[in-house]
Amino acid sequence: MANLGRTSICVGAGNEGNAAGHTAGRLESYETKEIELGVQSRQTAMNIQIWKTYADQVRISLITPSGVRSDPIQEVRGTQRMRIGSTEILVYYGEPSPHSLSQEIFIDLLPAETYIAPGVWTILLETGRVVDGRYQMWLPSEAALNPGTGFLLPSEEDTFTIPSTASRVITVGAYDALTFTYADFSGRGGQGEGYRIKPDLAAPGVGIMTRVPGGAVTAVTGTSFATPFVTGGAALLMEWGIIKQNDPYLYGEKIKAYLRKGARQLPGFDRYPNNQVGYGALCVEESIPY
Repeated sequence: MANLGRTSICVGAGNEGNAAGHTAGRLESYETKEIELGVQSRQTAMNIQIWKTYADQVRISLITPSGVRSDPIQEVRGTQRMRIGSTEILVYYGEPSPHSLSQEIFIDLLPAETYIAPGVWTILLETGRVVDGRYQMWLPSEAALNPGTGFLLPSEEDTFTIPSTASRVITVGAYDALTFTYADFSGRGGQGEGYRIKPDLAAPGVGIMTRVPGGAVTAVTGTSFATPFVTGGAALLMEWGIIKQNDPYLYGEKIKAYLRKGARQLPGFDRYPNNQVGYGALCVEESIPY
């Protein structure tokens, strides 16, 4: 949709920045690495997505909070099923796609009775020959998990959520307009450089006053409430360009470029763009080319 003419699609970066739902690292050949995952009580179900380079040889096992270790997960096509104590485990090994050299290993934890065994689970990575070594792991959205369930050594990088990962949308992070500080829940991109960095810019997303069903006014927080500011800004640019005939081609990547250029820097950052607020805070006035 973002590739179509006369569109400008704005998407919130998500609220997973401080949710402990992501971890990452780098593996060496013929080593063993333990990734610890805390599961709170009364967790009904959850899954783990592991991504690695397809060429790397990595054998995966799970260790329950009581110390029971699973057999190594076999790298075979299709779904595998096993059971450790009171938890059933479904595993799917992916393969590279026409658009990616990466491989996904999807692990689904399901309670054989009511809840997944609470405590610290360990994901054991045992490597063979490693070429690249980079890996990343994600849990479901924080909203789908009990408070406190997450990786014990999380990474805040690469926590922006689909579809804000799409390159041609305008990805919007959040900041607190009272303190002009980055909102730590706001999803971050990776440590990329140049035009591919995400988010593209930030807008107020903390304590935003809005109406709720019934007509009452309340304060809300999240990148979903930062995004409408940027959507409105994009609409104003399109009105100036297309409706008022100042620039009939003011849409798509051109709007993003203008908004990036007009963004105002926030205190506390010495490098722009960055993976927290992108090119800075939304400023429509400075984004209109005069």
